[in-house]
Amino acid sequence: MSHRRITKRKAVLAGAGAVGIAAAAVLLPQAYAGQDGARSDASAPRQMSAASAAELLQQLGQQLGESYGGAYYDAGKQQLVVNVVGDNNEIDVRVKKAGAVPRSVDNSASELSAAKSALSRKATVPGTSWAIDPRNNQVLVTADRTVTGERWDKLEAAVKNLGPGMARIQKSGGEFKTFLEGGDAIFGGGARCSLGFNVTTQDGSPGFLTAGHCGVAAEQWSEEAGGGPIGTVQEAVFPGAGDFALVTYDDPATEAPSEVDTGDGRTVAIARAADAAVGQDVIRMGSTTGLSDGQVTGLDATVNYPEGTVTGLIQTNVCAEPGDSGGALFTADGSAIGLTSGGSGDCTAGGETFFQPVTTALEAAGARIGDGAGGDAGAGAEDSGGVANNGGAEANAGADGGADAGADAGAEAGVQGDGGADGTGAGGPDEVGGDDAQGDAVGADDGALHN
Repeated sequence: MSHRRITKRKAVLAGAGAVGIAAAAVLLPQAYAGQDGARSDASAPRQMSAASAAELLQQLGQQLGESYGGAYYDAGKQQLVVNVVGDNNEIDVRVKKAGAVPRSVDNSASELSAAKSALSRKATVPGTSWAIDPRNNQVLVTADRTVTGERWDKLEAAVKNLGPGMARIQKSGGEFKTFLEGGDAIFGGGARCSLGFNVTTQDGSPGFLTAGHCGVAAEQWSEEAGGGPIGTVQEAVFPGAGDFALVTYDDPATEAPSEVDTGDGRTVAIARAADAAVGQDVIRMGSTTGLSDGQVTGLDATVNYPEGTVTGLIQTNVCAEPGDSGGALFTADGSAIGLTSGGSGDCTAGGETFFQPVTTALEAAGARIGDGAGGDAGAGAEDSGGVANNGGAEANAGADGGADAGADAGAEAGVQGDGGADGTGAGGPDEVGGDDAQGDAVGADDGALHN
C-alpha cells in the first residue's frame, strides 16, 4: 500500500501511480508460479507455488501426527519438503502420493516445540533468540554480541540440557534492536518510523499499520518532522504478544490505497494479507534503506528486547536499519506479510531481522487490507514445529472487494510454533524514554526507543 496519505482532492492523481507497478516489478524478485507443474507419475514430487504448498500441508499435515517433524518450502525446486520422524514407509508413501518430498529426521515437531518452551523458561536474557529451523530439524538459538559472561554460560547450559541434536547456538555480530526512526516516513514524539500497510478499520475508517514500539512512543503521527498530525494511535502492542500498532487517519475523507510505495513513483498493489513461511522470498520497504529482499528463516519467533519480550514474530535474513520500523514486508505478487520490528546488523553487514505478522495484527485490531467488503482473514500460524493449526498452514480466507483471494500467497510449510528468534535493543541517535509498557499497554518503554 502506499505509505503516503492521499486526501480526496488528490485522489484524481492516484490513478497515474498504477503505471508504476510494472516498472517496480523490475526491482523485485520473481513471484512464484501461480499454477502447479505437471507430474510424470502419481508419486513424483510436484512443483507448486508457495500458496499451493500451504494448501497441501493444510490437508496433509493433520494426518501425520507424531511422525511429523516440520516442513518447509524449497523455493529453488518449488517443492514442499515434509520432515518425517524415523523410517515410516506408510507415512513416506502418503507424503509422496500428496506430491511432497518426505525427509527422514530425528526430532518431531512436538519435541522441538517443547525445547523452545524450555529455553523460554531457562534462558530468557536480552540479546538471545530461538526459533525452530525445519531445514536442520533443530531449534536455532542466536546470541548477539552483548551476550557474554554469565549470560552466555546460562544460555549454553540451557541448550546443552536439551540433549544432543536438539538445538544449536549461532553468534550474531551485531546487536538486536528495534528499528524505530523512519515505505514512507512518519514522525511522532521525536521518533521516526515507517508506515506499513493501509487498512480499513472495523467501522470502515481508513488507517494504517506500523510497529507497536512506534505506537507506544507517540500517540499522534505526521508526514513530516514537526508537521501537523495526520493519524492517531488506536491500539498498540509492545512488548508482549506482538509488535504492531493501528493508527487511524484523522481526516475520514483520506484515501488509503492498498499499495506499497517502492520509491521513484513506483507502487506495488497489495491484494491480500498472507502468512509467512520458511524459505519464502520476501521484500521489505523502509524509509531509511528502501527496498531489500531475502528469505523467511523462522516463524513464531520470541524476541528478547531490552524493553521486554515479544512473541510471534517472523525471522528473516532481510536487512533493515533504524527508521525502517513498521515498514512493509511483502511478496512480489502483492501479499502483505509483515511489519518491520527489529534485528541486528545493517544493510552493509547483514544480520537477522524480525517482523510482526500482518495476519495476526489485522485479526487483533479488527482491520482488513484494502476497503473491499470481503476483507482479509488470513489465519496466523500457531502450531509447533512448522505447522499452522496442527500441521497445516492455513489458507488466507479474505480478499479485497469480495473477491476470493485463495490460499495465502506467501504461506509456507515451515510455519513454526511458540518461540523463535529474539532481538534486543534500539538503534539510532535520538532516544525516546518513558515508563515501562507491560504486555499490551500503550505507553513509552523504559528501554530506549531510538529515532
